Amino acid sequence: MKKSQLAHASLAALGTMAAGVVHAQTNVTLYGVIDGSIEYVNRVGTAPANLATTGTATAPVGKRFDMPRAGGLSASRWGLRGTEDLGQGWSALFNLESGFDWDSGNLTTAPLFNRAAIVGLGNKDHGRLTFGRQYTSMTDALIVFAPLRFAASYEPGVWWLGLNYRQSNMAKYRGKFGGVQVGAHYSFGTASSLQAAGTGQPLGPGEAPGNIKDNSAWGAAVSYEGGGFAVGVGYDQWNPAPAATPGNTGRERKTGVAASYTTGRLKISGGYRYRDSQFSNDATLIRDDFWFAGVNYDVTAALGVQLGYYYSNIKQYRPTPAGVATNPANPQQVSLVLDYSLSKRTDVYLASSYVHNGSLINDGPFTGYLFNYPQAPGQKNMVGVTTGVRHIF
Repeated sequence: MKKSQLAHASLAALGTMAAGVVHAQTNVTLYGVIDGSIEYVNRVGTAPANLATTGTATAPVGKRFDMPRAGGLSASRWGLRGTEDLGQGWSALFNLESGFDWDSGNLTTAPLFNRAAIVGLGNKDHGRLTFGRQYTSMTDALIVFAPLRFAASYEPGVWWLGLNYRQSNMAKYRGKFGGVQVGAHYSFGTASSLQAAGTGQPLGPGEAPGNIKDNSAWGAAVSYEGGGFAVGVGYDQWNPAPAATPGNTGRERKTGVAASYTTGRLKISGGYRYRDSQFSNDATLIRDDFWFAGVNYDVTAALGVQLGYYYSNIKQYRPTPAGVATNPANPQQVSLVLDYSLSKRTDVYLASSYVHNGSLINDGPFTGYLFNYPQAPGQKNMVGVTTGVRHIF
């Protein structure tokens, strides 16, 4: 064979092999959830225009019958994720995820990839290191214990884990070693107008030159699962700073613990979260304890029942740095979900919830009124019922 022929044959063989390797070692997945429901809510008010300084809704609008943009069981979303095998147990990974309002098609919040924008490296034996917008370590450890599986409606998940349960500009490590998972993260700047809701002060941009602590955040968590038993514990700290006076940081600290036990079709779970949030002048914004308990039971292979109870002990609340501290009534909530699977990807559901001394899912300044359940003046109880369909792709 001539040298030129041999060279062409070798190059063709190498090209074929390379193409096969790339095809075998790289994957990209398009995924998402669309969850739509119709809801009835009684005694609902109107959210105030200024969320940062006003904690009281306006006069009640009475009963509401509509399509909630958040969906019933899951927030609607779509995303792309992928990995590339780098050899010797290493891989590159990415994840881009965007939330949207199912009823209108609008983005839930700006920017485009508001839920996740991650790139990183992972090793099957040593864990993974990721960078970008992602969940906090405390969220990773505790979210699996939510009685309603962190349902979009009727579970106080944002009150529990905070508006900053996702953070931008984050470096995070996660590792799994047998039944133990560990994680830690640091955010160089978590600032956003949404996260400013309830803090009484506007936030400056993240990663402020000369003031490295401004709007930074960090946390760590550890969890264990084995023999039907699971437990998780986490810590999260966020240091909000106003734009007008950089270098004057507030502080929000949260510590949480949760556990569950699963036997057959039954799962029992419960947990506790401590929060101490302070303004930059060291005055207490809010100090509260949050407790929850839940029961999940699969009646049949298709029908599941989820029951959750939530109690908030609000010991102190001050809406502004110079405001007077108050001791509001303590909200209590009971939520029930009946979920029937039509297939592995599609289910229909009926969910209901009752709350005393508050609004559904504690919606208010500390959740940015994201769920449109503001407590009207003089209101003590609220009831919500929603039914819908969810499809996972």
